[in-house]
Amino acid sequence: MEFRKNIETLLNDFLETRKDLFLIDLKISAGDDITVILDGDNGVSVQDCLDASRAIEFNMDREEHDFSLQVMSAGLSEPLSIPRQFQKNIGREIEVLLNDSTKIEGELAKVDDEKVTLVLRYRKPKEVGKGKVDVEEEKEIPYSEIKKALVVLKF
Repeated sequence: MEFRKNIETLLNDFLETRKDLFLIDLKISAGDDITVILDGDNGVSVQDCLDASRAIEFNMDREEHDFSLQVMSAGLSEPLSIPRQFQKNIGREIEVLLNDSTKIEGELAKVDDEKVTLVLRYRKPKEVGKGKVDVEEEKEIPYSEIKKALVVLKF
């Protein structure tokens, strides 16, 4: 447990010096394989990962405790998990899988501590006559209802 505390302290000290970066996940396996996943308000560079790695590795004694360390960025294929990640993706299309297995895709418009707001755009049949009309509506989704959220990649 003390090993994990040391890693967390070193990582938090590093993140204090880099307010634009934030921790997504810290995993430490039974074999002391450490995986750190970072994200940043302006993305994460290779240098950012190297700096985080050095902040941990150079302050740990391998003679005392043997470990492997991997520091990486969250990447576009990783699900959004914390409000700060949602915040940095405002204006992008995201796909949200709800706890009831419903999928919703829309533009991320607003984010706060309890929920996200998506702008949904779709076509629906006219109430009178033939044809369809364009519809745009906002939908608020509490974090508690989100099972998984991904940025939609368009090429």
